[in-house]
Amino acid sequence: MQMGSIFERIAGTFAGAFGLLSLLLAAVGIYGVVAYTTRQRTREIGIRIALGAKPGDVFRLVLSQGLKLAIAGLTIGLLLSVVLTRFLHGMLFGVSATDIPTIAIVSILLCVVTLAACFLPAHRAAKINPNTALRYE
Repeated sequence: MQMGSIFERIAGTFAGAFGLLSLLLAAVGIYGVVAYTTRQRTREIGIRIALGAKPGDVFRLVLSQGLKLAIAGLTIGLLLSVVLTRFLHGMLFGVSATDIPTIAIVSILLCVVTLAACFLPAHRAAKINPNTALRYE
């Protein structure tokens, strides 16, 4: 085994580990933002439920809020990645600078992680009691 391949393997392992860590941090961040904004909208959600909104409608409302954040981030990230991969082309192993399957898989993965992070705040929002929500600060 050559020394170069060992260092490439170690570098790839570190890059993968840091990628997973960044995905976890993104999920925690999205969860925090969606949970906070949902908590701030408790009164509005209570009014919606009191006026006849079904729990499923409220659930979809909160999920769509988180998905809009993810799509905005993906748009900015994809634009930046197209520009920056030209400068980092020498560091990419086994993929081209604009590898469409890799970009698509990562984008889908981020959307799935976003939906998972938004699930708990959406579930809580769908179970809000209108009487309690209207008395909420």
